[in-house]
Order: sequence, then C-alpha cells, then structure tokens
Amino acid sequence: MEKALNFLKLLRENNNKEWFDLHRSEWKEIQASLNIFTEQLIEGISSFDTSIKGLTIRDCTYRINRDTRFGNNKTPYKTHIGIFIAPKGKKSGYAGYYFHIEPAGGDFIGFSSIAAGLYMPEPVILRSVRDEILDNGTELQKSIENSDGFTINNDYKLKRTPRGYPTGSEFDELLKLKFFIIEKPINDSFILSDNLLDRLLNEFKKTTPFLNIINRAVKFGYEEMM
Repeated sequence: MEKALNFLKLLRENNNKEWFDLHRSEWKEIQASLNIFTEQLIEGISSFDTSIKGLTIRDCTYRINRDTRFGNNKTPYKTHIGIFIAPKGKKSGYAGYYFHIEPAGGDFIGFSSIAAGLYMPEPVILRSVRDEILDNGTELQKSIENSDGFTINNDYKLKRTPRGYPTGSEFDELLKLKFFIIEKPINDSFILSDNLLDRLLNEFKKTTPFLNIINRAVKFGYEEMM
C-alpha cells in the first residue's frame, strides 16, 4: 500500500494527463496489487457475510479517471482509491463495506477511512429504511453502538423529521438521515501495517449487524418496486 499512497500524493500535485501518461506503468502495477487485495478482501468478508459471495474485482472497484462533466473540479483523475463490497456489486443499491484510501490532506474527504452503509438511496429505498427505523430502531441503534469505534455519519441530514413520520420519538435523529453510513477514520500507519487485511476484516465484521438491518430494508424496498 505504500506505493499506492505515494502515487496518490504525487498525483494530487500533478493532476494532469501528461504526468499520468508518464507514470501509467507505475499505476498499472499498483492497480494489479490492489486487485489482488480486493479479491482477498472479498474472500475474507464472505467468511462472515455470505451475501457478498461471488463478487468480482470489477463489482467492487472504480476507475481512477474522474467524470468531469459535472461540477467545477475539472482535474482528470481521482486522488483517492475506493473499494466497495456490497451484495450484487457496487451498482446494486445495497449497503456494503467501503475501504477508502486517501493520504491526509486530500481533496475528497481529506483522510483514509473504513465505512459501512448505504449512500444516496432511491426515494422508495429511503422510505423503506425509515420504515425499518420506525419498526426496529432499537435494534439498529444497538448495532451502531456495538460497532466499536464506528460513528454514524451526520453530514447528510434533514433539519426536521421527514413528512409522514412522527416527531419526538427516540429515533428522530436516525429518521432525519438521508444516507445511512457508519464510519471510522484511519491513518497511514494503519494502511501500511503488515496485517492490514486482518485488521480490515476485524473492523468490517463489527459492522455486519448494521448492514444486515439496512439491507433488509433495501430488499423490502426493491420488492415494493417490482
């Protein structure tokens, strides 16, 4: 992982096609190592969460090229690396396990992290998760509390309880969420540790009960859409 971190640091300072083309062979070497690591991560997680069995590297990884059609940032390459392992793959709409590699001070979230959850759900899925919170909020809260070291991401949140849901309940703050993610920041020393794979698996295993509840709601939502 040291080569990946160093490459991302240099890319941040030289985010242009000319520099990348000169270092493309280096990126291909890093990418090959990351692909092997992704396979190992899939295999490891599937030992305690069978819902992700059978996933491929392509199901869980992203291109380094940025989509520059939208937004003001027109730099051509991402300066972070993400691996997202979710049932049926990264585009399935299900919640999953996310490993984010970004040297400190980066321009995306600014640090590396481990996360688990559901990002940008469709309206029907969002409603289904909120219904799940209303019915089983205590179970969800307990799963968050038991995911030692992880905290709920409150970046995307309504100011008021969403319409159609009771106000003043003990689950108000969960109902206000638009995305359902628990996360834990990590530093470069964590990423560079010799036992990185084992450490990641130990952390992700804590989040499986949380994901099981969220994905139960996601499944119900998709069944409603059929």
